[in-house]
Amino acid sequence: MEISEKLLCLFSADVREDDDDYVVEIPRREIETGAIDPGETYRVALISRSDGEASSDRDAESSPSRSSDGPQPPVEPGEMRYVEIEDLGKQGDGIARVERGYVIIVPGAEVGERVKIEVTEVKSNFAVGEIVEEEI
Repeated sequence: MEISEKLLCLFSADVREDDDDYVVEIPRREIETGAIDPGETYRVALISRSDGEASSDRDAESSPSRSSDGPQPPVEPGEMRYVEIEDLGKQGDGIARVERGYVIIVPGAEVGERVKIEVTEVKSNFAVGEIVEEEI
């Protein structure tokens, strides 16, 4: 699948029914990082979930690929993300935080940069991302 260079953000969300409407909620981080401005109109692309993904909360709880040991990392290997570097680690690598304060280490990034990354490694308490595009 080819992803447009015009992509502002990418996230997963559930669709919920609200009276006669169906609603997809935008994560607060997308507003806070400036990817999306309230009141503006955007084009929305929907990408089908892979065959292995659960289709409901009930399925997710019984899915053998998901552990019940607590929250799962909010990113997956190969995922593209826009992140803002908030800090530097002890080794000088950029540190970004996403949902629930989950840390993504971005080598070569500087504090204050907003970069597009590809997640290359995912652990239970942190991930590593490689810069794909600088200063967005």
